[in-house]
Amino acid sequence: MTENPVHEERALRIVVVGSVAAGTSAAAKARRNTESARITVYERDHDISYSGCGLPYFVGGEVESVDRLTPRDPAWFAARYGVEVRTGHEVVAVDAAARTVTVREPTTGRTFEDDYDELVLATGVRPVVPPIDGIDAPGVFPVRTPSDARAIDAWITERGARRALVVGAGYIGLEMTEQLTSRGLEVTVVETAEHAMPRMDPDMSARVDAELRRHGVDLRLSTTVAGVRADDDGVTGADLQGRDGTADQVAADLVIASVGVRPNTELARQAGAELGPTGAIAVDRRQRTSVEHVWAVGDVAESFHVVTGDPVWVPLGSTANKTGRIAGDAMTGGTLEHRGILGTSVVRVFDLGVAQTGLTEQQAGAAGYDVEVLHNIKPDRPEYLGGRPLVIKAVADRASGRLLGAQAIGASGADKRIDILATAITFGADVADLFHLDLAYSPTYATTKDPVHYTGMALTNAIHGQAPLITPAELDRRRHDGEQIQVVDVRSAKDRARSAVPDSVHIPLAELRTRAAELDPALPTVTYCNKGVTGNAGQNVLRNLGFTDVANLSGGNQNYQAHAALRP
Repeated sequence: MTENPVHEERALRIVVVGSVAAGTSAAAKARRNTESARITVYERDHDISYSGCGLPYFVGGEVESVDRLTPRDPAWFAARYGVEVRTGHEVVAVDAAARTVTVREPTTGRTFEDDYDELVLATGVRPVVPPIDGIDAPGVFPVRTPSDARAIDAWITERGARRALVVGAGYIGLEMTEQLTSRGLEVTVVETAEHAMPRMDPDMSARVDAELRRHGVDLRLSTTVAGVRADDDGVTGADLQGRDGTADQVAADLVIASVGVRPNTELARQAGAELGPTGAIAVDRRQRTSVEHVWAVGDVAESFHVVTGDPVWVPLGSTANKTGRIAGDAMTGGTLEHRGILGTSVVRVFDLGVAQTGLTEQQAGAAGYDVEVLHNIKPDRPEYLGGRPLVIKAVADRASGRLLGAQAIGASGADKRIDILATAITFGADVADLFHLDLAYSPTYATTKDPVHYTGMALTNAIHGQAPLITPAELDRRRHDGEQIQVVDVRSAKDRARSAVPDSVHIPLAELRTRAAELDPALPTVTYCNKGVTGNAGQNVLRNLGFTDVANLSGGNQNYQAHAALRP
């Protein structure tokens, strides 16, 4: 009797292109699910699995060595996961029909082919290089890789650079501005938008502007760089062009180009993968592209918004790690699916934490929501233990009461509150749910009614008509349109003497009941205090006395003055 021959199944071959957060996460998860797969990661650079978000802090000296940001190397991955990571190898072509990739070794020029069963594109992003004369001059740097950070550090040290120009006031631009300033450089920031951190609503990003200027940063808004000037030794300065037509020049020994990034989709196009409306690679909830056996993860891939369900592209390291893990699981038989993003982020800008999640007021309005907006200014913990103001702007849907988004700025506690609010939005919380959250309390960490609780209380009252709110922008707009609105300042005379809403009457809260006859109950009325709590008390007094149309100024006089500062 003849024995049947034993046929060994061919091992699954996985090729990953890119080895930062998403690519290494995909490879690691695939290996956790199967020991038999052959997994190869190709990386054109020499550093892998690094913390790109930590690069500015090496330049500024908070991170003592760039090696701290690159704790893993190919040998570590080989020993830990049995994954071959080949650095200095660039994948230059994809043949999806043959399931092969063409790989080039830049140092030798040699090319070869490798085959795959599953291909993961983790090609990330490429910096936007604006069409500016001199942008390629020595001393102009992007901030994307450890090599960039090393080059910036060396340039500052070897050239004795004292003046820096940062082009772009997004996350990386702001982090580099902070770190270069702390290193002793004079920093000019140029931003084409009207405010730094343009992803936020203007009434919140204006607070970032003020913080930058408070630390001596020369902030040029609504301005572009018309050209970079250089001599034989490198950068010497730049020509600036204001939106109003004004021109200026600034001196600089160093230029940081952080005007933005775009998804690096060249290989996806070669493979025939569809791009989404954002310009990133369109994927399903398991990170599959439109091409069989081709997956896309991390910054090169499109995501979708938890609130609207619409395609979005927000390149963040946290999302990159998630999507890499999901793809690695899915291609090896797992069941993980992506559940969308809110674009939750936080950045330190000198003494402030600047955080946001979900939809801004502008985005919510553009999406068709009838929005209720609250500016909540409370200390992050009791003032007797050093509590400092925390501003939370929350946006809710009037029709459903659902929380849509939030922004938070403060010296401490912004990260904690934005994470709570992001969790609430993810699980579809009504604003009324916020008050009922059982949050940790100790005077060293929070107030008995946390700023999150106040946010829920105020929004609930506003949506249900018990305590309507009006934003400074809406108050000014209605007045500008000719509507007669009586504005009542219920603060003390001492507070009013510092600043006040224009054309407001002053009736302190303690006198409001006896002096209410001085007001016209038939007119729309707005009460305000410094931050909102006493204004709400005045609002309740007037409503109980028969005033039918009374709103509380959201965020009080502090928020109004911040809004007033936005005017040209």
